[in-house]
Amino acid sequence: MHKRFALKSIAIGAMAMGSMAVLTACSEQKPSFASVDVTGANYAKDFELTDHNGQVRHLTDFKGKVVVMFFGFTQCPDVCPTSMAELAEVKQLLGKDGDRLQGLFVTVDPERDTAPVLKAYMGNFDPTFLALSTTPDKLAALAKDYKVYYKKVEGKTPTSYTMDHSAGSYIYDPQGNLRLFTRYGSGAKVLASDIAQLLKSSS
Repeated sequence: MHKRFALKSIAIGAMAMGSMAVLTACSEQKPSFASVDVTGANYAKDFELTDHNGQVRHLTDFKGKVVVMFFGFTQCPDVCPTSMAELAEVKQLLGKDGDRLQGLFVTVDPERDTAPVLKAYMGNFDPTFLALSTTPDKLAALAKDYKVYYKKVEGKTPTSYTMDHSAGSYIYDPQGNLRLFTRYGSGAKVLASDIAQLLKSSS
């Protein structure tokens, strides 16, 4: 009787340990991100924009890479250059996987940010990063789809205006799925860690 009870207890214990192992394995498979996890979001799924080389671009053009997409303008004094410089640092931190990172800068100031201006601006950060633009009316529709805020703030002269805008980046995995939203000022190391996890899960 005692022997049968002991064997039964051992069997139950083994089953419990097996279940814990399965649960542990499942929890290990789900990455933990520092950025806001927006996996499954029903917005910001694609775009049609022209890059600073004059080529029409869509999200599918960058399949196989993690895409980090930021909205800003070239005359921005702090947030935009800081964000792009941080992204260039992220690429360095990723080492050999840096080639699988695509930085995209979408201007909210198409009036002043012409293709030559955008191309020169990207040259300050990384030659592989692309600046994208569209017409003012299409920009409004894109911003609505991406839940991005921007507003023209008049200056002392017609050309000295500035732009208020959202400060954050959307991050897509190598399959082109929107996965993360990272807030301004998160830091290059934190962002690099999140991107490394997306790259690892897709390999």
